[in-house]
Amino acid sequence: MESQEGSQSLDQENILEKETSTKPRKQLEIDESEDDEPDETLAERLWGLTEMFPEPVRNITYATFSNTQSGIKKAYTFSRSAMWIVFSTSIILFAPVIFEVERAQVEEMQKNQQKQLLLGPNSAISGGVPPPIMPPMPQQRS
Repeated sequence: MESQEGSQSLDQENILEKETSTKPRKQLEIDESEDDEPDETLAERLWGLTEMFPEPVRNITYATFSNTQSGIKKAYTFSRSAMWIVFSTSIILFAPVIFEVERAQVEEMQKNQQKQLLLGPNSAISGGVPPPIMPPMPQQRS
């Protein structure tokens, strides 16, 4: 029995060795074929594609790209400056008006509170002349 078990284990080892020995050879063959082509970056590929266009087309494309880029930068710088001028000017011009309106509202509220304390709760609401104390007397006919 031991001889059968020993021979079976040897057979399994031989099979495993054969499988592992064939796999690296296949992988080596695949790896060697891939190494024939040099790796290119995207920039290198795009640069290689430019050779298929004539020189004037490349120059016009470059000039268009450069002018567009500088135009966008100038527009951005101008818009930043313009926004700074608009907002700072509006704050300087409108802040005093806002403060004056707020002050007038506070004064009006203080006047209403004084009226309410002096004349009663209804006087501040009506905002006019206080109601008469005595009703008018009916006239007698003679």
